[in-house]
Amino acid sequence: MVVAPPEYSVPEALKKENLRQADYDEICRRLGRAPNRAELGMFGVMWSEHCCYRNSRPLLQGFPTTGPRILVGPGENAGVVDLGEGQRLAFKIESHNHPSAVEPFQGAATGVGGILRDIFTMGARPIALLNALRFGPLEDERNVGLMEGVVAGIAHYGNCVGVPTVGGEVAFDPSYSGNPLVNAMALGLMETEAIVCSGAEGVGNPVVYVGSTTGRDGMGGASFASAELTDASLDDRPAVQVGDPFLEKGLIEACLDAFKSGDVVAAQDMGAAGLTCSCSEMAAKGGLGIELDLDKVPAREAGMTPYEFLLSESQERMLFVVKPGREQALMERFTRWGLQAAVVGRVLQENVVRVLQNGAVAAEVPASALADDTPINRHELLSEPPAEIQAHWRWHEAELPEASTAGITPAAGSFAGQHLGWGQVLRALLDDPTIASKRWVFRQYDHQVQANTVLPPGGGDAAVVRLRPQLGQGSLQAATRGVAAVVDCPNRWVALDPERGSMAAVAEAARNLSCVGAEPLAVTDNLNFPSPETPTGYWQLALACRGLSAACSALDTPVTGGNVSLYNETRLPDGTLQPIHPTPVVGMVGLVHDLSQVRGLAWRDAGDLIWLLGTPLETGSAPAGAHASATDASDPRVGLAGSSYLERLHGAVTGRPPEIDLALEKTVQAFLRQAIATGLVASAHDLSDGGLAVAAAEASIASGLGAHLELPASTARLDRLLFAEGGARILVSIPPAQTAAWQQALDQAAAAGSPVPAQCLGVVEADPELSITQAGSLLLREGLEPLCQAFEQAIPRRIGAAVPPTH
Repeated sequence: MVVAPPEYSVPEALKKENLRQADYDEICRRLGRAPNRAELGMFGVMWSEHCCYRNSRPLLQGFPTTGPRILVGPGENAGVVDLGEGQRLAFKIESHNHPSAVEPFQGAATGVGGILRDIFTMGARPIALLNALRFGPLEDERNVGLMEGVVAGIAHYGNCVGVPTVGGEVAFDPSYSGNPLVNAMALGLMETEAIVCSGAEGVGNPVVYVGSTTGRDGMGGASFASAELTDASLDDRPAVQVGDPFLEKGLIEACLDAFKSGDVVAAQDMGAAGLTCSCSEMAAKGGLGIELDLDKVPAREAGMTPYEFLLSESQERMLFVVKPGREQALMERFTRWGLQAAVVGRVLQENVVRVLQNGAVAAEVPASALADDTPINRHELLSEPPAEIQAHWRWHEAELPEASTAGITPAAGSFAGQHLGWGQVLRALLDDPTIASKRWVFRQYDHQVQANTVLPPGGGDAAVVRLRPQLGQGSLQAATRGVAAVVDCPNRWVALDPERGSMAAVAEAARNLSCVGAEPLAVTDNLNFPSPETPTGYWQLALACRGLSAACSALDTPVTGGNVSLYNETRLPDGTLQPIHPTPVVGMVGLVHDLSQVRGLAWRDAGDLIWLLGTPLETGSAPAGAHASATDASDPRVGLAGSSYLERLHGAVTGRPPEIDLALEKTVQAFLRQAIATGLVASAHDLSDGGLAVAAAEASIASGLGAHLELPASTARLDRLLFAEGGARILVSIPPAQTAAWQQALDQAAAAGSPVPAQCLGVVEADPELSITQAGSLLLREGLEPLCQAFEQAIPRRIGAAVPPTH
């Protein structure tokens, strides 16, 4: 029998737990009584968006989740894919946004620790980390402090635990001021014969707690992550956990050793909602129950209440169901690593989570009510886009000032009234922190620990990590295969068109993998959105899920799991809410079949020919002086709407992003991968933020080699040719000796019914300058030194940091 509920104020308790009166009424109905304070806290964290996806679950059910390589899909700690040759990869992405907003160092550090636990809980050894970060403009000192703290936290935990941080993305926008996004992704290679799952098995089996002690840090973190941020959020600093990467290193080794012994029946890490989540999810997934005795839980503080034990999110903790009679041997494995280990409960036949303290029942709740039979918030989807979105879609390129060979004079934005040549425009784009070099960030990360990193950060469009054969799998043979990974999201596009923007995120992730020569396999996603309780917020979320599903289906990259982070918005002093750009980050993994053929983005040799694969540069457009029809006559798959150029040079985030041609994406990417595999391609770099001119500049900066491009004669706007954005476009360099074979490959693709658009645009040059002409007219000629200066110093200059030049 549960102890009588202590006296508490229902309205105050519901506010603290981020629950509504309707939730309380439903809890009372399910329990047949009023909950005590500990039970109400358990429901508060488990019924939060962070844990039960109460607003997003119906939308997530539309994702494709199966495929020939998918071994574990959504529902477990991490997804697992089959890499062949006896190797299996576990991977996952998760957010730590709100904790990082109030305590950036520990918020980011524990985000890394949490995602690593998701990986090794499956029986996989972590081999790589990536991150996707969003901050407000660096002109605001608060955003600088947030970025510095987050980067330091990621570096501290990853470097100390000994897992390389090999890639990621960093973007900036005013919408993230006060509400940064910190998404961490991890990859691991399975080291156990069987994949370790989390469902409890075996009535009477002992439940064993291992890892660190439990304290009062991290209290209510899941509920905190499911509410908007305000100035009062600073009062929630205790909700941010404190991590110990050295202890987690020992936990990794002890867990993998224990899993290999076969003594562990089920495993669950204690992340969000701590003991409450691990007990209830293990019980619910196994269709059984768990009894937990708090008197046996290793504690670091005296006098902790059941509420504090159950909601603590102290780090580096795990819960196991163990074979009977094997608990002592298992616990000895952990104590040898200086970790806590204790039998704290048992598996029950009845589907409940029963919590004991001081010999009495402190809480008793149906496990399914906490973990799998949780509320769903139903929302009505708008029948048409919101009015403000429709207004954006009416914008067209003809509204921009005239673009001539000599350049352009923006009418709005920070460059308003200044005449800029195209070289100046290019330098301005390279100076945009979202486009600019992230070397200040990644130089703080140890990307070479474990000695398997093939491409350094910034060396290619995706990270590549060597797959060393494991013991018993030809470990004396040289490693010839690798795994590639990337995180992507064009948040500006998603803000303007959630469906197209989300499709573009999947397409770009796959394109980046293809550029290094990797076969895209599967996706993990992190859906960072504002409140779904507004019509616009839910429309954004629903349309983004629709776009992700369509693109993943078309590109054969199933979704294996991920994370949903809603209520990412900041209440301003005047009471208004500032929502973030909806940001569905796509983490994608791919298989590299031959490491010797991996390609980077840098030009390789002077004399190599530069080709544009995919959507071609336009050779015609509407007559000069045409208005709305000007865009109608242009290729809808490419444009300046929602582009970096439009925002940086003209101060506008508007328009409707280009259409996403998924069929062309698939064709172009497959052709590129085959061309790389056969040695035809020297380098590959996709056209993304900033379009053609920025992509060419990045390849030149990375190599120290110049390039000359000749644009085709066209009546299209020059800024459109130079800086337009759109999918399915890749810049490749081809050695002269391979020109005939390259042309033959293009001809064979066309003959097979899968033609690949391709244009030869220029040549790589030894002179360190980038020049672009059209019909004999020079559009820009820029030395690499000023381009490199703008690119490398954009972030350091804004934060007052010193970064040595690369050239």
